[in-house]
Parts: sequence; structure tokens; C-alpha cells
Amino acid sequence: MKCLVIAISCLGLVAVAGAQVTLGDAGGWLESAYAQWASDGSDSYNVYYSGNGKSNVKVDAELVRKYGSTWRVDVPGLKAGDYTLKVVGVKGGKEGASATTKTLSVKAHDRSGFAFANGRVPGAYKADGTLKDGAVVLYITESTKNTVTMDVATSSKGTKTTCKSFQGILNCYKKGYETTPLDLRLVGNVTDSDSLVQGDMVIDLGKSETSYVTVEGVGPDATVNGWGIRVKNAQNVEIRNLGIMNVNSDEGDNVGLQQNNQYVWVHNCDFFYGDTGSDKDQVKGDGALDCKLSTYITFSYNHFWDNGKSNLLGLKEGTNDGYYITYHHNWYDHSDSRHPRVRYYSAHVYNNYYDGNAKYGAGSTLGSSVFMENNYFRNCKYPMLTSMQGTDVYASGTKRDPTNNGTFSKEAGGTIKAYGNHFEGSYTFIPYGATSYKVKGVETTAASQGINTSEDFDAYVVDSRSAKVPSTVKSYDGGNTYNNFDTDNSVMYSYKADDAVTARDNVVRYAGRVQGGDFKWTFDNSVDDASSDVNQPLKDALVAYKGWNGNVVPVSSSSSTLASSSSSAPVEDLSSSSEKSSSSSEKSSSSEKAESSSSAESSDGTDALVVSKSLHGEPMRYIARESRLEIYAAGQFRVDVLRMDGTKVLSSASRVVDLSGLRAGVYVVRLTMAGSVRQMKIFKSAP
Repeated sequence: MKCLVIAISCLGLVAVAGAQVTLGDAGGWLESAYAQWASDGSDSYNVYYSGNGKSNVKVDAELVRKYGSTWRVDVPGLKAGDYTLKVVGVKGGKEGASATTKTLSVKAHDRSGFAFANGRVPGAYKADGTLKDGAVVLYITESTKNTVTMDVATSSKGTKTTCKSFQGILNCYKKGYETTPLDLRLVGNVTDSDSLVQGDMVIDLGKSETSYVTVEGVGPDATVNGWGIRVKNAQNVEIRNLGIMNVNSDEGDNVGLQQNNQYVWVHNCDFFYGDTGSDKDQVKGDGALDCKLSTYITFSYNHFWDNGKSNLLGLKEGTNDGYYITYHHNWYDHSDSRHPRVRYYSAHVYNNYYDGNAKYGAGSTLGSSVFMENNYFRNCKYPMLTSMQGTDVYASGTKRDPTNNGTFSKEAGGTIKAYGNHFEGSYTFIPYGATSYKVKGVETTAASQGINTSEDFDAYVVDSRSAKVPSTVKSYDGGNTYNNFDTDNSVMYSYKADDAVTARDNVVRYAGRVQGGDFKWTFDNSVDDASSDVNQPLKDALVAYKGWNGNVVPVSSSSSTLASSSSSAPVEDLSSSSEKSSSSSEKSSSSEKAESSSSAESSDGTDALVVSKSLHGEPMRYIARESRLEIYAAGQFRVDVLRMDGTKVLSSASRVVDLSGLRAGVYVVRLTMAGSVRQMKIFKSAP
């Protein structure tokens, strides 16, 4: 729990010889690219991108922001490929000196899941990542949230109405006559606007099948602060790259799909605590990302930060026919429960990372059919639960006790089909028909516990993804059966699942906002894996978060980072030399998720230099294409390289450390020096 950093991880760049503009950090990301540079006295800067057949395309001025003495640009809407960014200083209205990045490799978003069924592509972007023809882009900042305008068709005759504020514009779209794709881009920290509906942005498109809306954040620090997003009566909606925190709306959800929605994609968002609600299970806020009475949905590459209730799915649908949803590559980072908790739906849950979950992973009730495929579970107390049977009523005990146990309000059961999942640490899981099963990670015979695993089981485990669950397999309560939606070619989409270990690595690398977002937090696995209590220092940091407000970051921040906030600790993160943490942080598990520097180099080595503020005198950097660490620390030091599970694979006191012998994957590099510890996360690509 102990270490807070709000920072940007980065790639080193080369500047054009002789240029006055000095580039600092840059890289390609998912359908976007970014760069940072130091102020050289110019009034402003123009930025141009080249690549994929385009040359010197000027980016919108709103994408160029100033953070103290540092400037940054983020360029969304790029199809996968290689690009360069050129930064040109402007003085007295005239362009002057410039510098150009080296080649930046941009990768495509993973558009898998039910949201893309039947040829739909939700949102204002095409399937290649570029904006749809004629799309309107509006920029929402703290200063423009109430004043931005757009002329919107509000009648069948095409009559245009000038609509004001982002909610006012969405209210006009609700009439269902406007077909212009709309991209609302949030920049910086945006607090409540004057026009929210009971504290929420409401995306209600009047059941139109021809309206397309994206709500997205720009860069790593786009933040929805104090309000939520509610979607209803809407199709073709995309929500992406947002950090959502401190929600105090009437509904209480960070993002909630309420009713009559189809083809909705929510991805690459960071979900944090909301305000405490009135119920005892709402101390961390209400739902992080809930879905009810909606179909053809995909939730992917989201990062859930110790949320209490992550993903409620279903309400009163009454059937699983026609209700389809996909969860993939989400990071359930010490979140407690509902990953998802399913009523009725047909849910495909694959390639997610369950990371220290104090209550349970996925749960099936009321006849739902849940396919759990190639997920990675680390210290998830109960990875899979089916209501009123198996672990749900035994709760690791020796007697069936549905009266005192039962997680799902005593609802009838559904069915979970499981394939290719990876389990480690302390967990309890009862497979169908098994003679033995794991209790808190220890192999236990079913006979010794008096369990008939053909009646009391958590999931039906298969040896191939194409295997069907027979109709003879029924839930103990309700006699419900699995509908085998995942083997029905008329229903299922085409996709390629990672193996569980690769999925974990991809989730750690790409889940959440650009570069993992500006808010970094180190969980203490020895405490947080088993605790569902509010992490008070984390809560305090979220309440205190200010971020970028349209001009510069708060005075307390370092000029070399987007934002920073101190907490008391000896472990210093490379993103900010002023960061402190408590003495226990140095002893915390090396699988902590808040290492300051995320690895953004490409597998082909294009973005070869991964560093953490090396331009500002930081003591180490990683050169990916050469698999080499360089250490610049003064005095005595030690370098430890650890896998994400905490296993130490290398220690060295050398100033040049060869990592070529390591297998591909994500690692934590920890540099111990006199009086402090620095650490970063790197990605070692395959040779």
C-alpha cells in the first residue's frame, strides 16, 4: 500500500543536430504517439506527424500541453505503423527551430469481443484506429467543459441546434437525428460540470443505430474526477483512456451501462475508488464498471485499483438468450469481488489478470453461462464461484452450510466452464467430478471433506476450448445448465487468446491509460492480498489528486513529471526524485504494480531506449535493443532483477548489467543505494 507516485514513464529520444528544441521522452503506444521536450523560450509549439503514407500532418493545438518547464504532445487516431513527430518552436507567430523524434512504433488496439459482432465498430474511430469520415472532435478541459458548443441535428428535417456543454451536446444527440460521429476528448483533470445529470455524464442516444460516440482521454493524465458516466438507450459507444475517481453521483458507478445498450466498448481505463456510499459494501464506492440489460459488450484492458465491487453483470433479464458480453485483458489489481458477478448473461471471460483478490474472482448465478478461459490467478481467494454450491457453501470448511455461507444472496446457480486458467498462491477451487481439489492452495481429497464434486463444484473444467458442457451438468440450486454459446459459430466471434502467462504480461504492460496512467501506487501484497478494507493512504491520495487543469500542474509537482504528490517512504520511484515512502515499502513484494517506468519498446526494437528520466540525472536506464542496464549511481549500490511473481533472477554490483540471458517478459529492476531504493518495470523482448 505504501508508495504513491504520479508520474510519466518514458522513452529516450534523439534530437536533430543543432536544433534548439531539446526532445526528452517519446514513444508509440496503442494507436497513439507522444513526446516531451524542455521549454526553450518559444511562445508555443506546433507538432507534426509523418508516417504510414502521410507527411507533416499538423496535430490539433489542444493536444500540446505545458507542465511547468516541460511540454508534452499526445497524438491519438493513428493506425498501427511507424511514425515520427516533429516539434517546432513558435515565437512571435513564426515557426523557428525544430527537432524530430526517431521512429516510433504504434500498435493497434485489440478489437476482440462481442462489441464488434455483426460488423459493428463502436465509437468515432474506424477499425484501423483512424477517425471515421466526417467525425467531429471536441476538446473538454476544466475550462471548456461548460462552454464547448456544437451544432446538432435535432429534427427529422435536419434542423440544427447549437448545443452547449458536453452534456448539452449529448442531450441533443439523444433525439436520435444526428449521425455525425462524435469524439469527446478530455484533457487533464476535469471535475463536475454544471450540466451533469444527477452527477453523471449521460450518454443516451435515443436507441439510434446510426449515432457513433467516443469519450476518450488524451495522454496519461486525463481524469474524470468526482463524476461518473452512465450509458443507456445507446449503440455504437466507445469509452477509453480515462482515469475515473472520487465519483459521488446518485448512481455511484464509475461507468454504468443501464439498459437498452448494444455494441459498447469500454477499454484502457483506470478505475479508482468512488465516494463512500450509504450501504456497508460501498465503502470504496459503488460499482466500478457495471452492465445491465445490455448486449454485445466488450470490456477490455481496464485497470481496477482495489475496487470493492468491480463488475456487476445482469439484473432482471430473466434469460441468457441474446445477452452477450466479453471481458478480456483486464487487471483486477487487489480489487475485492465481482470480476464479474453474473446473472443470466452469456459471458466470455478470458486473458484477465486476477491479482491479489481478497473475496473472489468470477461468480455465476441465475442460469448464467460463463466461459473462463486462460486467465491468470495470483492469490485470488476463490477464483470461481457458482452460487449455492461448491466453495460458495463450503467456504473452505468441512460441512455444506448454505445457511451461513453463500456469497450471492442465496440466488440459484449458473454454470462456469473453465479452460487453460493458471492458479498460484493461496486459493480454493473445486472442479466438477474431481477426486481432489485445492483448499487455500493445498491439495485435499474430496472424500475427506465429504464433498460430492458432481453436485458441489465451482466450475466444469475442460481439456479443450471447443469442448461442450453436457446437459447432465446442472447447478445444485435451480437445475440450470450451460448453454454452450462459446461453441456456437452463429454466436461467437473470431479471436486469439494468449496463454495465461502471456496474458498477464500483456495486461501489466497495456491495461489502463497511456503508459499506465499518471497515478502510480505500490500495493503491499503481504497485506493487500487478503484485505478488503479501504486502503486509507490510497484513498487520501485520490481525494488529494489535482492533476493538470488546462495550464500547468500544481506547484508541488516536479517540472520533469506531469504531476507528483509525496507520501512518506524511503523507496523512491524513478519518476520523481522527491517521492518518499514508508520503511516497510522496501520490504514489500517485488510483484508490486507501481514501478515507475513502464516499458514501451516494441518487439522489433524500434523504440529501443527505455529510461526513467535519465535526461534529468536519474541513476539507471534500460537499453532494450541491447538487453542492457546502465547504472549511474554514486557510491556503493546493488541491482536486483525480479520476475513479477517476486522471484529474484539476477543480482549485480556492476555499472553495466547484461540481461540478454533472461527470457522474454516483464521484470522489476530494483536499485539499492545508500539511503534510498529506486525501481522500475521493464519489458524484455524475445531475441
